[in-house]
Amino acid sequence: MSDRLLVATRKGLFVLQAGGDGGWTLGEPYFVGEPVSMVLPDARDGSLYAALNLGHFGVKLHRRRAGATDWEECAVPVYPPQPADETRTGHGANASVTGEADARVDNAAAPGPLIPAWTLQQIWSLETGGLDEPGVLWAGTIPGGLFRSDNGGDTWVLNRALWDRPERSEWFGGGYDAPGIHSVMVDPRDSRHLTIGVSCGGVWQTDDGGAMWRVSAEGMEADYMPPERRGDANVQDPHRVVQCPASPDALWTQHHCAIFRSTDGAAHWQRIEAQPSSFGFAVAVHPREPDTAWFVPAVKDQCRIPVDGQLVVTRTRDGGRTFERFSNGLPPAPAYDLVYRHALAVDESGMRLAMGSTTGALWTSDDGGENWQLVSAHLPPVYCVRFS
Repeated sequence: MSDRLLVATRKGLFVLQAGGDGGWTLGEPYFVGEPVSMVLPDARDGSLYAALNLGHFGVKLHRRRAGATDWEECAVPVYPPQPADETRTGHGANASVTGEADARVDNAAAPGPLIPAWTLQQIWSLETGGLDEPGVLWAGTIPGGLFRSDNGGDTWVLNRALWDRPERSEWFGGGYDAPGIHSVMVDPRDSRHLTIGVSCGGVWQTDDGGAMWRVSAEGMEADYMPPERRGDANVQDPHRVVQCPASPDALWTQHHCAIFRSTDGAAHWQRIEAQPSSFGFAVAVHPREPDTAWFVPAVKDQCRIPVDGQLVVTRTRDGGRTFERFSNGLPPAPAYDLVYRHALAVDESGMRLAMGSTTGALWTSDDGGENWQLVSAHLPPVYCVRFS
């Protein structure tokens, strides 16, 4: 099992070490008081990356090389100059005051204000390239740009093939005013094959490293759209998309309207309903068992709380036909913890999980989510957890 846990929060980055007794030791935080929107450990060379969203002072990216004690500032993705004649009509609800779109109130079909489309607002996803691509990083951003670095974050290039797709003009924000790429998956069989999730813009794939793209959301259903556009692949709102490392053709999505699963590499998706709710933000898939996945259900749309005030984790081990519900070790009702899309993770063993909430609680499980142990109840709101 992984013995190091990275926790990105609204007030810093925390690194926890597992002990022999099953407990966790909380180390001194990095970037104290600053919102850390994303963290990435690079297993290829031991580097660690942290993305910060400093509001008025902009987005920052920091790197700590293997064996080093100090962080160094990297470049951040920069959009090219915006054509003078391009403005877009934003869609969606007001941006969340928490700085995380998961806590939004939705009104996805209503037009919003004109917004600048070519300004970096947040690094919402950060992933490494394949094992055969040393130094390659991918960054998904708000407002809907995908950037690649070939040198560990020293420089970034916008993927214009995706950015220039005409379909992008219909993407809209699902909480933030602008759309965002929150999920980036590199196929372990072929590093040129990428799958990304866009809120709200569906699921997209490339087979050639980003030169050509296709939308891959057939079967998803957007209940918030007019009936004639409910199945439109380009307006879907996947909250989070994950891929089984051992069976990359198996993908799971926690969508705004349901859970969706694909067994054919995202060519088609099947809708899955679950109790107590099929709405939520987070999803994690077992690294070797593609039929096994975990979710944290919540009330939709406006409430954004656990169903009946009871925080539970659900697990399916049969591809979504049945679900088990676990709450042992989690707070009893009434509990109002919400789990953001990057705040649920499973390690390479498939048995150890971690979960952080909007109220600053952090739990781990060593038995596949059946029992949970509270690590801390007093962290800042948790944006992302990752094992390392």
